[in-house]
Amino acid sequence: MNGVRLMASRKNNLLRAGDMVRVRPAPQILKTLDESGTLDNLPFMLEMVKFCNKRFRVQHRVVQATIDGKFLTDYTESWVREFRNNDVFILEGLRCAGQAHGDCDRGCALFWKEAWLERIPDQNTNRIEDRDAHDPALDELVARLKTKKIPERYFCQSSELLKATLHLSHMQRLKKCFSAVAAANITALGMLKRILVWTWWKMYGRLFGSYAHGSQEKTPTESLGLQPGELVEVKSFPEIVSTLSKTGFNRGLHFSADQRPFCGRQFRVRSRTDNFIVEGTGEMKHFRNTVTLEDALCDSACFAFGGCYRADLLYWREIWLKRVEPRIKTLQTN
Repeated sequence: MNGVRLMASRKNNLLRAGDMVRVRPAPQILKTLDESGTLDNLPFMLEMVKFCNKRFRVQHRVVQATIDGKFLTDYTESWVREFRNNDVFILEGLRCAGQAHGDCDRGCALFWKEAWLERIPDQNTNRIEDRDAHDPALDELVARLKTKKIPERYFCQSSELLKATLHLSHMQRLKKCFSAVAAANITALGMLKRILVWTWWKMYGRLFGSYAHGSQEKTPTESLGLQPGELVEVKSFPEIVSTLSKTGFNRGLHFSADQRPFCGRQFRVRSRTDNFIVEGTGEMKHFRNTVTLEDALCDSACFAFGGCYRADLLYWREIWLKRVEPRIKTLQTN
């Protein structure tokens, strides 16, 4: 247990966006975990085990992160929070596949404590190394990790996010803007633009209310049966507004200002979102006629001062999308 406290107290924060790292081997990670398989209340999940002893590039240091508070009725703190010890990173391309958590479709970017990572020389490659022969410590690591709190509640990084993070005051959130630049998450100019965007939408909301608000009393739905890999186009903004309530929702799902820049653009369907674990509670909920799109990410710039660095996927109702039919090339013969 002393080893756990020692690793948890590290505050080096030497890693920056763009660094190459190796996920530490199972024996080293196991030494950092408590009896619940967590470090600073952040779980190391079964979906992460397969990445042990492999190398990746740091995408962001998560200097702050917004939480999905839709189902947190009693929550009163800031929606923007920081991880305990401020030593959490996300790695390029690594998302939770949800196999061990009821096939959850949230596709959350995996959080990695600095104690689980080791910086390695940048060899200008993101190639994943081949796994060594089976390490018996992997079995011990797997046995330490749990997937549920109680039968009705899952246990994962999303369910435990409130416990693994701390409230940020207004002054702390201002300081985080400098931290994000120092961590190479964003340039100084990019941060200035992000602050201006937040200021604009803050003023807009106070003057005009919800950004996208329609007139539907009972919002419509549509089922396209989209599948991963299909090409779709996000409908125009007026078309989407026509599906929304006066408060900007379609069947309980909000269309936010963060989604507006994607209107009219084409994307591949990443996954359906039939199942998702509620942030902060672990309860499993279900969407209908909703998908996520590849590379359509939320940075929370419109409503979180300084933005968010967890690279969340945005949710899209199928009624906001239209399938792009493949072009059939015809051969002309003379």
